[in-house]
Amino acid sequence: MKKHLSLLLFLSCLSVFSQTDELVGDYFRRSGSEEDHLIEYKLTVSPDGTFSFHSYTNHKKGIPWIRNNYGKGTWKADGKIISFFTDTAKDLDEKHTLNFSHSKARFITKPPRDKTDRVIKTRLQFFESEIFWIERLEIYKTP
Repeated sequence: MKKHLSLLLFLSCLSVFSQTDELVGDYFRRSGSEEDHLIEYKLTVSPDGTFSFHSYTNHKKGIPWIRNNYGKGTWKADGKIISFFTDTAKDLDEKHTLNFSHSKARFITKPPRDKTDRVIKTRLQFFESEIFWIERLEIYKTP
């Protein structure tokens, strides 16, 4: 009986960790063009529970022309919802100014039971954030 219970516990833990491995990786989004304005977002979600974010903006007619924003912190997955946290004491400095606390994103991927030919890009869609331009951002996982 103990062996069966141990095996069941091991398999359930294995399935939980395999789901988080799916969302770990690099996410990227580019919009605009190099001639007028260019906006790029890069998010790296690490398996150790940390993340880093970089936003690059190059507006040819704006002031300032080029702007870089950085953020880092920790993340936690609860099903398909990923919560981001920033420790203001150790994660914020002169370079990393974005506070991702109270930010949440939904992990969207093609369901394994979907056998159709439709293509659904794996992505994170932010639905809650105190950073106003992050709140509806969809950022796609790079292969």
